[in-house]
Formats: sequence, structure tokens, C-alpha cells
Amino acid sequence: MKAKLDENLPLQIATRLRELGHDVHTAEQENLSGCGDSELWAHAQQEGRTLITQDLDFSDSRRFTPGTHHGVVLVRLHSPSRLRLVERLEEVFQGEAVNEWAGCFVVVTDQKIRVRRTPNRRT
Repeated sequence: MKAKLDENLPLQIATRLRELGHDVHTAEQENLSGCGDSELWAHAQQEGRTLITQDLDFSDSRRFTPGTHHGVVLVRLHSPSRLRLVERLEEVFQGEAVNEWAGCFVVVTDQKIRVRRTPNRRT
């Protein structure tokens, strides 16, 4: 997966995901720390990357309709400690077909993963 990691997630996640073979950029590494959501979103879209974030500003699946962007993974853990965030995302990226999430709206919780895909269209 080509991903951009929001600054609200530990940088260690990027390291772990790269070790699993994913192409991960971080907001911090690209000097986007402290930028607005719209700027971060624009960079992710220009680069064709799925945004991985905890930011609830990206939680509206109607605004981020599957198929209209390169992907959003919203992480919503009950107790999002640094260690738990790293562990959960590593678990998800090892056990799920994340390369099929391009253009999807995904919510990752402690126990579940909800993937909203582009609706099938008949021609």
C-alpha cells in the first residue's frame, strides 16, 4: 500500500509498515506537521496515497465517499496508547488484504475493521 501517516500516529508505525513492504510517507518527514487537514489531504491525494489517521475530521464517509479519493484508514481505538496503536496497525497490515483498500474508507477499531468500498456500477 502507498500510504501517508498523519502526525497524530507514532512514527514507529511507518517503520513497521515499511518492514512489511509498504510505501509509507509521514507528515513529519515531509514537513507537514502542524499543517491543516486540507493541506495534508491534498498532499496524500496528489501522491496517490491512502491517509492513515486518528483525526475525526476524516470520519465522515459521506464526505470521503469510497472511489472519490485514494483511501482513508481511520484508527479509532478505545485506549490509543503509542504501543497499542503500533500493535493494532501492525496486526491489521499483516492479517488483512490492505492492498485492496485503495479508494476505500476504512475504520479500524480494537476488535473490528469496517471497509467501505466503491459501489459496483453496472454499465
